[in-house]
Amino acid sequence: MHNVTLYVNKVGPYHNPQETYHFYTLPVCRPEKVHHKSLTLGEVLDGDRMAESLYQIRFKENMEKKTLCHLTLSEKQVDELREAIESLYYFEFVLDDIPIWGFVGYIEESGFLPHSHKVGLWTHLDFNIEYNGDSVIFANVSVKDVKPVPLEEGAGAMGGVKVGGGSLMVTHTYSVRWFESSLPHARRAERLRDHSFFPKTLEIHWLSIINSLVLVVLLLGFVIIILMRVLKNDFARYNVEEDGTCDDIDQGDNGWKIIHTDVFRFPPMKSLLCAILGVGAQFLTLATAIILMALLGMFNVHRHGAINSAAIVLYALTSCVSGFVSCSFYTQINGKRWVWNIILTSSLFSAPLFFTWSVVNSVHWYSGSTQALPATTVFLLLGAWLLVGFPLTVIGGIVGKNRAGSFQAPCRTRNIPRQIPTQPWYKHAVVHMAIGGFLPFSAISVELYYIFATVWGREHYTLYGILLCVYAILLSVGACISVALTYFLLSGEDYRWWWRSVLSTGSTGIFIFVYSVFYYQNRSSMSGLVQSTEFFGYSLLTALVFSFMLGSVSFWASLAFIRYIYRSLKMD
Repeated sequence: MHNVTLYVNKVGPYHNPQETYHFYTLPVCRPEKVHHKSLTLGEVLDGDRMAESLYQIRFKENMEKKTLCHLTLSEKQVDELREAIESLYYFEFVLDDIPIWGFVGYIEESGFLPHSHKVGLWTHLDFNIEYNGDSVIFANVSVKDVKPVPLEEGAGAMGGVKVGGGSLMVTHTYSVRWFESSLPHARRAERLRDHSFFPKTLEIHWLSIINSLVLVVLLLGFVIIILMRVLKNDFARYNVEEDGTCDDIDQGDNGWKIIHTDVFRFPPMKSLLCAILGVGAQFLTLATAIILMALLGMFNVHRHGAINSAAIVLYALTSCVSGFVSCSFYTQINGKRWVWNIILTSSLFSAPLFFTWSVVNSVHWYSGSTQALPATTVFLLLGAWLLVGFPLTVIGGIVGKNRAGSFQAPCRTRNIPRQIPTQPWYKHAVVHMAIGGFLPFSAISVELYYIFATVWGREHYTLYGILLCVYAILLSVGACISVALTYFLLSGEDYRWWWRSVLSTGSTGIFIFVYSVFYYQNRSSMSGLVQSTEFFGYSLLTALVFSFMLGSVSFWASLAFIRYIYRSLKMD
């Protein structure tokens, strides 16, 4: 019978998933020399710091109350443990890639007058391990029939022996019980998924998504039908007189036809606009690839941090997409400073990411959390960007510049811009941003809760098919709303649609950040500087990513729509 290695990993407050510390930072049984397990990049990013434990577990060999170690805890160490238990610290062990969770101790509040506050340390753990053939299927730990060692002030030392000077002597023990399972090794991820140390909240998932889907289909149906009817009437009205040309339309006309000589006038801040389109295209590629990889089963609960590693590798590799899209379009709209455009594109997201990470990592480092990345990992990530990400952006940019054709505009643009009439309040940018941001957000708000519960909570996200549907819905709603808002803008003879189309649905990011504040306050129990810094820092970055993605989609949808309607006018 061979030994099964049990690794201790991390501890932290139950309600702060991202605030984790090495298990051996607590006064617990530890070997004289700590041997760490070599970890993957994804595991390091996930805050894992696995080290070998003192637990001697032999395959299929039951043990009863085996002594792990004897510890004499100083008064300071007892206070440290008491504080950890009162903060609801839980531990994570790993046995054959299976995470095992349990609480460090026990806390009980009872009575009002007199009020009692009991704190106890679990000094005995029962390991229950399921096996099939020669492989481990599942493992968990229980303290069902165990009495905790009291740690509250002036407690009697039941299970622990009081030593002079306020110190306490405790003996840590453990039992191991093996159970045969009929589940094959290939399906053991299902067993872990069905086990619930952390609460489950995904039962109503399908129903709520179907509800959201119906609403979105109705919304898109209304938008498309109304636009088609309105456009049909416009074409019938504008194409009555066929003897006009693209350059001299009867000045008696009004609406979007009259601004045909201005609608393709290139916008201010071309370089920034193209950089946003490039980064948006990169994240669309990245998000699609991650969801498809998840659907193919490449991320399961046993592959610690696999999704983190995949996201970093894909971010570096898809940098060529941002360079190509940005520089190609920049060249089309007569941009001259293409080198500056490539630099702006490569730093538009990486600069905010680096700044946010620096602040978050510094807070983790100061507090001693395992979420602070080691120097080697920092240099590895920096190297990935400098040696892969940035060069690919440059290569993509050069290819895009050389392959860019001329800008396809159905009408010529006059030299002198037309005066824009005063617009009513409901056509102002803020109103369009409110409408264009709220509708895509409402389409994904249900799914957003589950994503937050996965990233910032304890859920294992498994329904990637639903995620793909919601992702498609989000992009469809963004495109349709942008087209509708662009039509309303042009019908008011305002041709400044370039930036407006990006901002109108790009404002979804603002709604997502506001939702994250709501989630933090009302849907989670997170607290403290470490957790709050990480949560709000990365929520801001998430909102930025959504803004780039949706801004890019809505811009291309609006451009395609404008080319279509002006090409459909009879101006020959």
